[in-house]
Amino acid sequence: MNDDLDPLWELVTRQFHGPEYSVHGPDHWRRVERNGLLLATRTGADIRVVRLFALFHDSRRENDWEDPGHGARGAEFAASLRGSAYELDNERFELLRHACEWHTEGEFHENTTIATCWDADRLDLGRVGIVPDPAYMSTEFGREIAAHGSIQPYLDAVMSPGRVELS
Repeated sequence: MNDDLDPLWELVTRQFHGPEYSVHGPDHWRRVERNGLLLATRTGADIRVVRLFALFHDSRRENDWEDPGHGARGAEFAASLRGSAYELDNERFELLRHACEWHTEGEFHENTTIATCWDADRLDLGRVGIVPDPAYMSTEFGREIAAHGSIQPYLDAVMSPGRVELS
């Protein structure tokens, strides 16, 4: 299986309905991907699903404000490209679909992959002036990062001189 998602990113980015810069656009998607990959180092989440979630979860937003149904539209878009632009088995696609459809509801999830997706998105709330709250994270690692305010302060703390490991 080819795990190079660059052509898919290009395709989805070209079809994004938002303005050239959007707080929910491709820059946000890349940060969610980065956050999810970091979280997955400790949560054990399915990395391919996390990466696809980052790409599709806000890909069908119609505006940067209230946009009910955008997650479901993103999941439908993911379904329309499955099999032609990327491959994903049924079980993993169901995780992706659920994560996209319900990511704005403020819920928690026990499934590690869905929880990681949602925490990855919530850890980028700083882009709209909201400090992520550990109480709204589904994973222990998400709560640990949110306790620092966001990813960068967390990384600064764990990478400080004299600290040997990420933990």
